Amino acid sequence: VPRVLVPVEAGDGAVSAPLLTQDEQVDVLERLDFVLRNISELRKEVEELRNSLQHLAAEIVGEVRSHLEETQKVTRRRRFPFPRERSDSTGSSSIYFTASSGTANTDDGESEGGYTTANAESDYDRESERESEEGEDEVSCETVRTVRRDSLDLVNEDETHLIFDSSLEEGLGQLLQQADRLHNGDEQERREGFQLLLNNKLAYADQRDFLWRLARAHSDMCEITEDTDEKRSYASDGKEEMEIALQKWDQSAECHQWYAVLCGQLSEHESIQKRIQTGYVFKEHIDKAIELKPEDPKSYYLLGRWCYQVSHLGWLEKKTASALFEAPPTATVQDALQNFLRVEELSPGFSKAGRVYIAKCYRDMGNNSAAGLWMNLASELPVNTKEDAESERELEEMRSVWQE
Repeated sequence: VPRVLVPVEAGDGAVSAPLLTQDEQVDVLERLDFVLRNISELRKEVEELRNSLQHLAAEIVGEVRSHLEETQKVTRRRRFPFPRERSDSTGSSSIYFTASSGTANTDDGESEGGYTTANAESDYDRESERESEEGEDEVSCETVRTVRRDSLDLVNEDETHLIFDSSLEEGLGQLLQQADRLHNGDEQERREGFQLLLNNKLAYADQRDFLWRLARAHSDMCEITEDTDEKRSYASDGKEEMEIALQKWDQSAECHQWYAVLCGQLSEHESIQKRIQTGYVFKEHIDKAIELKPEDPKSYYLLGRWCYQVSHLGWLEKKTASALFEAPPTATVQDALQNFLRVEELSPGFSKAGRVYIAKCYRDMGNNSAAGLWMNLASELPVNTKEDAESERELEEMRSVWQE
């Protein structure tokens, strides 16, 4: 501490004395030392804080970058041409009772009028697994620059979410189009569609339109495979997917529709009692689907199938239903015809199988002229599904019987 000298006496022999005493100087020095130590510690804390903020900013940028990279990878996987479109097949998403005329067969709890389910609609597509990896490391540089203006800048979360959500939405739209195209293809395409949806389940498991298509793909696989255990497994897994979806989207017609289909497919491997119980579940969910989406021809087709098969239940099924339920399922051929005609009203030529059923209804009602007309109309439509192929065989059998 510099000394400030003051004259003690005037004149040439003036003597200087310190402004502060020795003790006061020591006290000042101690105080200054304390201040310097605090400043040094504060400087260290500021440096540590800066380093922490830089590390945090780097982590945020890294997370955003990884999300964007994954999103763009998913998007590129879905960039496919979207060729043909055609109307859904009638047998596409349906579970229904199947009854046959003849002697009752009680093997394995099944009989002539046993409830069975069929599904001929197909959906879903999976892109080639050999897609080019080139460009997979692309990242939205503009977005990264936005969130990394400075090592201490904070991420603009709203902007990041908007970009991320927009990219996901675009990728989902492409995926759903691809899945629908593959669903309408042959067996190999439907297998690819199933795998495509499985590969993207992690990204879109919380999307309604994705989930019911995934359930539809399970139904496709259940129809395609020949192994009984695999059929049961596919139907069970798809049914579980729809149970979860219906808890969140009870107002989705497609969710109700495919839940009914998968319940029916699963019941094919159950006892007569279980199949009858499933019949009630099927009718309940198809009615709900029609209520939610009254212009969907597929739902009316499924209801028509249900009515037609219930009207042809065998003796054993009727007795079992009467014993188990106070009000067993009832429906007439007229009910079935009304629903099939509604399908044609909403979508003329919806399916070959639908027109064959109209012909069968008129035949059962004794109106042979109308039955012949609808047989001819059914012949005009191509065979697009497995159910259409079965209907074509039925058509040939009806013609051979009439000729005899």
